[in-house]
Amino acid sequence: MRNWAETTSAKINTVVEAIVAALMLALVLDVWLGVVDRYYFHWQLPWPEVLARYLMIWAAMLAVSSGVARRDHIGLTAFVMVLPYKLRRMALICMDLLALALFLYVAWFGVQFAQSGAPRHAMIFGASLAPFYAAIPVAAFLSSLQLVLVLLRDMGAHIDRPPFSDHLEEELP
Repeated sequence: MRNWAETTSAKINTVVEAIVAALMLALVLDVWLGVVDRYYFHWQLPWPEVLARYLMIWAAMLAVSSGVARRDHIGLTAFVMVLPYKLRRMALICMDLLALALFLYVAWFGVQFAQSGAPRHAMIFGASLAPFYAAIPVAAFLSSLQLVLVLLRDMGAHIDRPPFSDHLEEELP
């Protein structure tokens, strides 16, 4: 089960990171176009600034699940590290479950948030804001999925055996 969770998490993360990279490339090109327009061509394009905002939101929100998959998010471990190993594992599993509850909560209410954007229109694009608002529930769902997978993969041992470190081969109790 651990190997399956690790493999699945890595595959999902690879796809998400590729999407984030593409969004960041589009963001850089969009901002570059806005600067060139403003200072050289004076086309007065109205959409690069708005598009940049939504590209940045999508990229940042999707990157959250990548941080979850890699266990790269900030954590306060000073208290946890003084606990005995078995209690530390239980505490870390409980923290993962609390984070999962938060992500599921955000996903659940994020769907309603995205639906509230459907009747609203971006005047510049002439399109519904629902696809832009959908970044919240999509990112929360992906983060929930990744959190379940890394929880199965690590089972609370990620502080003692970081998931991406090859130098820790010894078996802990």
